Amino acid sequence: MGNSENPPLFGTYPAKGRVPFRVFAATIFTGICLIFVYRTRFMPDKEEEGRRAWIGLFLTEIWFTIYWFITLVVRWNPIYRHTYKDRLSIRYDEKILPGIDIFVCTADPKVEPPEMVINTVLSMMAYNYPPEKMSVYLSDDGGSDLTFYALLEASRFAKHWLAFCHKFKVESRSPDAYFRTASQPVDEESISIKKLYEDMKARIDRTTKEGRVSEELRKQHKGFREWDLVSSKRDHQPIIQILIDGRDPKAVDSEGQRLPTLVYLAREKSPQHHHNFKAGAMNALIRVSSRISNGDIILNVDCDMYSNDSDSIRDALCFFLDEKNGHEIAFVQFPQTFQNLTKNDVYGSCLRVIMQVELAGMDSYGGPCYIGTGCFHRRESLTGKTYKEANKQDWKSKNVKTKTRESVDILEEACKALATCTYEQNTQWGKEKGLKYGFPVEDVATGLGIQCKGWRSVYFCPERKGFLGAAPTTLIQTLVQQKRWTEGDFQIFLSRLCPLLHGFKKIPIGLQISYCIFLLWPINCLALFYVLVPPLCLLRGISLFPEMSNPWILPFVYVFLGNRAYGLAELLLCGGTLQEWLNDQRMWVYKRTTSYLFATIESVLKQLGFTKAGFDLTAKVADEDVSQRYEQELMEFGTPSPMYTILATIALLNALCFVVGLKRLTLDQQTLALNSFLLQTVLCGLLVFINLPIYQALFLRKDKGRMPTSVMYQSIMVTLAGCSIALY
Repeated sequence: MGNSENPPLFGTYPAKGRVPFRVFAATIFTGICLIFVYRTRFMPDKEEEGRRAWIGLFLTEIWFTIYWFITLVVRWNPIYRHTYKDRLSIRYDEKILPGIDIFVCTADPKVEPPEMVINTVLSMMAYNYPPEKMSVYLSDDGGSDLTFYALLEASRFAKHWLAFCHKFKVESRSPDAYFRTASQPVDEESISIKKLYEDMKARIDRTTKEGRVSEELRKQHKGFREWDLVSSKRDHQPIIQILIDGRDPKAVDSEGQRLPTLVYLAREKSPQHHHNFKAGAMNALIRVSSRISNGDIILNVDCDMYSNDSDSIRDALCFFLDEKNGHEIAFVQFPQTFQNLTKNDVYGSCLRVIMQVELAGMDSYGGPCYIGTGCFHRRESLTGKTYKEANKQDWKSKNVKTKTRESVDILEEACKALATCTYEQNTQWGKEKGLKYGFPVEDVATGLGIQCKGWRSVYFCPERKGFLGAAPTTLIQTLVQQKRWTEGDFQIFLSRLCPLLHGFKKIPIGLQISYCIFLLWPINCLALFYVLVPPLCLLRGISLFPEMSNPWILPFVYVFLGNRAYGLAELLLCGGTLQEWLNDQRMWVYKRTTSYLFATIESVLKQLGFTKAGFDLTAKVADEDVSQRYEQELMEFGTPSPMYTILATIALLNALCFVVGLKRLTLDQQTLALNSFLLQTVLCGLLVFINLPIYQALFLRKDKGRMPTSVMYQSIMVTLAGCSIALY
């Protein structure tokens, strides 16, 4: 990766234990083949009862084998990266470092509180990087003067906060995160900065609760006059305000050090034009930033994803500026991690295995997918250039960029034309330029498109987490978020961007298959067959598995226990706990029987033209009592939902069938080893164990997070109806 004159700026090393893993995978594959032999050899005759259930179970097992093969490809040879920031500092003087444009996106001040948004912005402004080379842009798709007011307050507080961060080298540089985790301040400067923050926070909270910016506050900045022309958040002119002009030598902090540029953007909205959600906001940011700062590297983060490592920019530059391989890299993806997880991750939101194993596995085939946040992009790759069209940059000989010296007022007016609804008409924006339109998960589609243009990407998972965000704190938030991700991924698979078609001969076959681990999530709703049909057949007296004394039971037991044991070991090696693994198994069932099912149905309806694409924001805040139950790891079921009806029905059905199965085992004259219903009874028992939180929510809990009465009655009726149909 380098030569004696220029040692590499980053290193790559493979994951350990690949040979034992491959041997283990071979034994699992052997077991799967034996299961298939059993299914075909002992399939009931056409006249026999249970033939359709047998065939359905067989087809489900075939699908899960295909999906297991995809996971096997991803895990075949994961690679990990490390950086040499000391070499970067020696080799590149600060004057020749590239400009960095940082995009923070928000859309609704009620769901994404302004206080949280400005903490993210302040953490981005405080990177260990030359401030004159940084520009931070806040895209407010809600067009809210509350968000603008909060950013104005943050621009003033930044003069003190940035100086404090650089002087004392604090981590993390989100004020809220720092004061929440740091010890009680005792020195005068720490006490002073904390008071300044709390005063600012109180003013923002007070204004947010009132729901309006007072006339007195509006007089503080000319930007508030823009809201005199705003009809609603869905109908307003483009608003661009440069709150800190980094070109101005007078824009300094309390220690006299330069401040980065800070820009507020609310692109134009009109009921007559589709605004393309986050993708449209990002594309407006790309154009506006090209006029103001035009940084070579773009970092984009969600508004809840604050910077947790002040050196993350320098880590990313170790990849882009590497003399041998840097010119190939379009984007550097950091993992998506969260700061509000419970001890055992009750909702499985950590995505630990995805972030530490699966994205690293994709990296070995040419790069991870783009996951929408915590990602550093080469601007050239986002503006539609193919790898061959882009020039190999020599950062050292490149002329140092100077930002235009137009006045702030002129620059703001000039940029408004770039953020109008009509600017993109008859252009390649949303197609070949910028983020792609037409997909709920525009990030994955965009990353795939970039890789198909010849670029590579890199996955970097540092020891200290680069970014920390807010995970959902209720079950319904988790399931709805997963539904949106799953639906968007499946739409990509069904579109012209399907990696197996669009990526053919453009990206490695391993990467094409690796993308399918996410794009084919919804088909895993076939798990619903496994949690419904075996218990109903048990109720009717139809056996679907061999008895315990039959040697054919061995492949079933080995494949099941082997996969569970491997999953547990994988999670533990990634830093998880046994209870976290149990929670993950529970969420595995919940997601596949609800989120994936609804995602599949909606994707099919969209393909048939019956519904249109939408975008659901995940709430970033919760009520105090909800937060308390979340901290206690009590699942939240407080609001009625069809998803809860499905989960409760599955839980009640398996409980009833488990009792029937136990009765069959105890009253049958045969020994357990000869009883053909033992495995089905065990399967029901496992599902009963997984669903213990649902039984508690249905019958034992008295708090507001219990299962709604309407859901309980609906699930009981559906369960009884299903059992009646199965019996008669």
